[in-house]
Amino acid sequence: MEKPIITVVGSINMDLVVTAMKRPEAGETILGNDFYTSPGGKGANQAVAASRLGAEVHMIGRVGDDEFGSDLINFLERENIFLSGVEPVTHKASGVAMITLADGDNSIIVYQGANLDTTPEYIRKYESLIAKSDVVVTQLEIPIESVEETARLCQKHNTHFILNPAPAADVSTDLIAKTSFVTPNQLERTALSEKVDMNQFLEKLIVTEGKDGVVYYEQQKQHRIPSYSVSAVDTTGAGDTFNGAFAYAIGMKEDVKTACHFANAAAALSVQKIGAQAGMPTKEEVYEFIRNNG
Repeated sequence: MEKPIITVVGSINMDLVVTAMKRPEAGETILGNDFYTSPGGKGANQAVAASRLGAEVHMIGRVGDDEFGSDLINFLERENIFLSGVEPVTHKASGVAMITLADGDNSIIVYQGANLDTTPEYIRKYESLIAKSDVVVTQLEIPIESVEETARLCQKHNTHFILNPAPAADVSTDLIAKTSFVTPNQLERTALSEKVDMNQFLEKLIVTEGKDGVVYYEQQKQHRIPSYSVSAVDTTGAGDTFNGAFAYAIGMKEDVKTACHFANAAAALSVQKIGAQAGMPTKEEVYEFIRNNG
């Protein structure tokens, strides 16, 4: 099969990462061990993950007219991502994510910045791109009305639509009804269930549970794919790797079980390096990992 065409509508951020022995308590100042900047944003991360696996990836989003914005565009170009849908926003800062790595996990605060200018009107400019895509992926680091517009356009053109409801936010039953798949983690699923009766949509639901693996449903029955036993160095971006890999597999017309297995392996590889995008694997690396780990 030819490369699947995947369009990611979402956030493009610069990650500001500090490592520490522990997280500070309220009012506490501690010393960090290391600091670095790294391209990120859930949208950009998922685009990079899908591109490295071999998809033709297009990005729809906004960056600021600043140094971070230029750096982010240059990086995405080097990752072979098509950027006709990415325009700088004049006099607005690029989005940033402030990430603390401690205790083998991460805590993140996101400033949306230019991502807020990924408006419904802006997305409609790229309807033809959405129409020709095999899969469209969004998250919730852009305005919710923009996510809803993306869902509407996908439904109009019979394009697979994957919603990664992260970070947790209010979503409507109508939005979930327009999705092909919804991919929350455990916390996001809890938040989602407070607003939407997900029992109506179990066949759409893919829940990532970290070390406990991945849950999906067929004929209303729950199935679990166990996680791989690996030494996690940095879990930042693991969920984004999963989503990019899952979108790639669905674009390749794999069934849900196979897509979950593939994405689960890709995520396991991603946590073994520092940085949201640094550990994102190629297709060949994923298949080799699966062969070596059953």
